[in-house]
Amino acid sequence: MVPLALGISPGFSQTSSELKAVLSQKIGLNQDQISAILNGRPFATNLESRSPAEVLVFGVAYINATPERYVKFATDFGRLQQMGGFLAIKRFSTPPQASDLRGFDLDSDDVKKLKSCKPGECVVQLPGSKMEELRKSVNWSAANVDDQVNQLLQRETLSRLVLYQKEGSRVPDVVYNDKNEQVNRIDQFKYLISYAQTLQRDLPEFYNYILNYPEAKPANVEDSFYWDSVQFGLKPTLRVVHVLTMRGDKPGEPAYVIAEKQLYSSHYFETALDLTYCIRGSDNPKESGFYLVKVMGSEQAGLTGFKGSIVRKVAVGRSVSGLQKSLASIKQALEGQE
Repeated sequence: MVPLALGISPGFSQTSSELKAVLSQKIGLNQDQISAILNGRPFATNLESRSPAEVLVFGVAYINATPERYVKFATDFGRLQQMGGFLAIKRFSTPPQASDLRGFDLDSDDVKKLKSCKPGECVVQLPGSKMEELRKSVNWSAANVDDQVNQLLQRETLSRLVLYQKEGSRVPDVVYNDKNEQVNRIDQFKYLISYAQTLQRDLPEFYNYILNYPEAKPANVEDSFYWDSVQFGLKPTLRVVHVLTMRGDKPGEPAYVIAEKQLYSSHYFETALDLTYCIRGSDNPKESGFYLVKVMGSEQAGLTGFKGSIVRKVAVGRSVSGLQKSLASIKQALEGQE
């Protein structure tokens, strides 16, 4: 199994020459850095992107625990929020309920600026039709203007999620009109996931399900949905995420592969896909220890041109340092469990 374009196979051991070759030849690490990873030090770096708007980050850590423990940890939202990185995070019910979105709010500054939104110039990622709806539906002079806007946002988010769960990729995409260049998220997501050439080759059923949900669901895949608020850049960002968790059930497959597919983001991330691989450190599934490999890809607005290149450098740096800190925290938390 190869994470994105990297040559990592599913059966490598902690000391395998293959893993060393990947880290050396594909990632460009020296022997001291490779030894540190094999001895348990988390590592993260950025990968070469195909366009200025694309940000790709790779990270790996050897964790002396079971992959099953990580999967349980990754769904413990209360614990994740305590570790930092999330201002808020909440799982959607099955089926999703309006109450699930309590707290899914834009801040007052965003609400204030939405009043003057127009196609090509808006502080929040929205289609042009929603900008018009906001202008007509909201009493902008009322004391409860924040509540009005956020109630509209929550109703629209719930409606879109329910429709997505029913129709998936068959639903006509919402086109963002907040920038001069319109963004079709379906086309953009297809471009982003196309980087994962070996995912398509080695796990074609899972790859196709990510693209064509809810059609042809594999028996070893589970779906869940959550929203979160994260501090990225200069302001809090609301996101809605579809999580697809595949449990390896064939020889040579990773113990787990988890895809986190962004369905909506209020800022910055036009589209995003995070891939997590739990690859056992031994061929014996009863033995503890696995490699946690993460590849995080996104298309972000405002990263082109001279000013954009500066913003991009900051965004990439924050993404890499954030991933390395996250891997270290996960390792500490899992290895500290009894």
